[in-house]
Amino acid sequence: MGAENHTGVSQFLLLGLSDDPELQPLLFGVLLSMYLVTVFGNLLIILVISSDSHLHTPMYFFLTNLSFVDICFVSTTVPKTLVNIETQSKDISYIGCLTQLYFFMIFAVMDSFILTVMAYDRFVAICHPLHYTVIMNPRLCCLLVLICWFIIFWVALLHILLMMRLTFRLGTEIPHFFCELAQILKVASSDTFINNIFLLVATALLGVFPLTGIIFSYSRIVFSLMRISSAMGKYKAFSTCGSHLCVVSLFYGTSLGVYLTSAVTHSPQRSSTASVLYTVFTPMLNPFIYSLRNKDMKGALGRLLSRVAPCP
Repeated sequence: MGAENHTGVSQFLLLGLSDDPELQPLLFGVLLSMYLVTVFGNLLIILVISSDSHLHTPMYFFLTNLSFVDICFVSTTVPKTLVNIETQSKDISYIGCLTQLYFFMIFAVMDSFILTVMAYDRFVAICHPLHYTVIMNPRLCCLLVLICWFIIFWVALLHILLMMRLTFRLGTEIPHFFCELAQILKVASSDTFINNIFLLVATALLGVFPLTGIIFSYSRIVFSLMRISSAMGKYKAFSTCGSHLCVVSLFYGTSLGVYLTSAVTHSPQRSSTASVLYTVFTPMLNPFIYSLRNKDMKGALGRLLSRVAPCP
């Protein structure tokens, strides 16, 4: 029992993205660049929204939360990966692995929840414009975000509590660049039946319900737009959804791509490489999508830069 009990396992080994030593400097540079762009891009979104009173609306309140979650999301995995590449080490402590797993689950699902809430906000804005300010009041907006945090806090905690009952052999290798739940369950040396059942149920509930909410909101939006006779009116109404639709497509598209890659290929290295798409690439693109496709954001960014720029 001593060799397999998790209390005797002080660390795991993360196999990373590649074993090729010649690729390590390239991987380090690419991941570091993507991480810095993600952090600074999302911080800029938060700064622009908070500093411009024109953007103090429900839609941009949710966008601020999305940017904050994206910063935390990439920060749970990328820094540790960069440290391991730089030190040529694959170690991660048992406690560190569970901690990383816990926060990764929280921020990954929060991304999905906030995108769902943003879809509901667009539904109310387009389908019930006269009652928008009454329905989407500050109290409801805060309540929706707090409910999302509350749900995923307890779901992630239950995952961790179930993980702590598992046993692992000394020197257990995780074929990934971070502690991903499904990969950890595969390398456990004890029965993971309960863990897998809870994972399937949680994935179904936390994955299907948000996506269903988004589809429902946009189906109602489409039906509402069909009743508008003016083509210009339809365009103006739907243009407010453009950025959100791009982010939703990117988030669920990359997530589905990673799932299909894992199902089709039996190569853990390809699966972990594909995971970079939704863990790093998607959060990095979100600020560009919302800043380049949104005239209000571009205007607010211009006003912010004009205030901080030195006078000639």
